Amino acid sequence: MAQVRARVELNVGQRSHIPAEIVSFSGLKDGVEHVAVIFNQADQNQHTPLIRMHSECLTGDVFHSSRCDCGEQLNESIELMHQQGGILLYLRQEGRGIGLYNKIDAYVLQSQGMNTYEANNHLGFADDLREFSDAVLMLQALNIKQVRLMTNNPKKLNALRDAGIEVESVVGTHAHIKSGHVGNRAYLETKIQHGSHMLDIKKISKP
Repeated sequence: MAQVRARVELNVGQRSHIPAEIVSFSGLKDGVEHVAVIFNQADQNQHTPLIRMHSECLTGDVFHSSRCDCGEQLNESIELMHQQGGILLYLRQEGRGIGLYNKIDAYVLQSQGMNTYEANNHLGFADDLREFSDAVLMLQALNIKQVRLMTNNPKKLNALRDAGIEVESVVGTHAHIKSGHVGNRAYLETKIQHGSHMLDIKKISKP
């Protein structure tokens, strides 16, 4: 069982002044340094916290890559949790688990016409190497048994339910479309078609 290791107050978000608390853990299964970012609940009567399991994406979260929507999803989550309260589980699972260097190699293959899943397969990896047992341990360490899950990914939803975490409701993120020579429209469409992500195709098809 994971245990809370330390809590530190900080400010996060695009506006850089959203108060939050970062929590580290000991005893996680994979030994990676995942953290939880906790936002105070604005509505004290809301007993079921909003949760997002966000996989680290250096290129998207920090450098705002045009190839994905990870940074935009992260910012959207932070803004909503600033309003409603919630817990962001920031998971160190770069590139759907293949790591940063391999993800850069996958970018090269995507430039040659492969989609994200095909590129990972070509490099010898499965479609998605992520698993969320550490996220479950983190929630258990925080004594969270019931959640409102912020995701479009059915794999995350099923992972929590299979582990006995009750998902009261699912809150989807928006379809963040980027235009330009290297945009992310095909990336989003592939997530729907290949990964069964619960995104609105009508929204994605708009210019």
